[in-house]
Amino acid sequence: MTGITPSRRVRRTHFTDFVEAAGVKSYTVYNHMLLPSSFEGIEADYHHLKRHVQVWDVSCERQVQVKGSDAMRLIQMLTPRDISSLSTKKCMYIPVVDQNGGMLNDPVLIAAGSDTFWISIADSDFLLWVLAVAACNGLDVEVEEPDVSPLAVQGPKSGLLMERVFGARVNGLRFFECGRFEFHGDHMLVSRSGYSRQGGFEIYLENPKLAEPLWESLFKMGEDLQVRAGCPNLIERIEGGLLSYGNDMTRENSPLECGFEKFVSESLLDHCFGGRVLRKELDAGIKRKIRPVSIEGELPPCDRAWPLYAKGLRAGQVTSAARSPDHGTNVAIGMMSREFWDAGSALEVETQAGMRRAVVKASFWE
Repeated sequence: MTGITPSRRVRRTHFTDFVEAAGVKSYTVYNHMLLPSSFEGIEADYHHLKRHVQVWDVSCERQVQVKGSDAMRLIQMLTPRDISSLSTKKCMYIPVVDQNGGMLNDPVLIAAGSDTFWISIADSDFLLWVLAVAACNGLDVEVEEPDVSPLAVQGPKSGLLMERVFGARVNGLRFFECGRFEFHGDHMLVSRSGYSRQGGFEIYLENPKLAEPLWESLFKMGEDLQVRAGCPNLIERIEGGLLSYGNDMTRENSPLECGFEKFVSESLLDHCFGGRVLRKELDAGIKRKIRPVSIEGELPPCDRAWPLYAKGLRAGQVTSAARSPDHGTNVAIGMMSREFWDAGSALEVETQAGMRRAVVKASFWE
């Protein structure tokens, strides 16, 4: 695959200069922005992430800001998860669906201020959907994309590094809790979250002038912790069963198929988009679901969906796969039919390099 041609349609971030100085080797495009995808190499980045601490430019996790007296009402229309317990101290992972119950995004919802909420989105043009819902329902809200740029600190040493930069109180945050912490006279919103299973935080930069001092502080304070610039890692996320919107799930999939049953509140299904479709699915039983899959042999890059077969019948598809150095197998995420998803089920995977034997696992690896 060739490089990305520079364009204003593919936006740089407030951290791109620092990422390039840190030796980024490749990018992908995410929400029309640059997202680093490799530094030392996917396997070297993987080992470092699991042992030390990394700083990720994830500014591409854009915020859809919903502000106004009807803000909570609007957001509840978008998701089947009950958001009534949201507070400025607690953020939420929410599936959002269309009128047919299909996944449109799987963002994190944050209460950023009085009647102000950020929907921190995965890779899709979700802003347009929210604008349309607000306009068509005459709601008293303003919907926009603010200049907010998340920076993630991930890895087993992330707590020590964050404490050095933001003070001991930051380590009091539990998973999916958030708060504001002082930095250079400003108060930055920080959440205990991130796209890895190694533990970490996300810092929401609102003042672009603080991008450079924030980046420099993290690297200066983390020098003895072997801090490096990094990025979401394909191997690590598959091991941990972290789904990628657009890869492992699309509008063709419901949140129930994606394993998000606990985020579907039956009492709200008459009041959110796609709720009636989801209720029918609950009544009939889920027909396909995300499952972990171990695959034998050498694999080509999984840059397309690989058909799955069981006893000659189509069983589903593999959507993400990679070789795991720590587990000594090819780890994969598959969407498969109910008849074939039991742990231990033998499968065959049709890759562009030929058929490979595979088996359904009882759980993900991390």
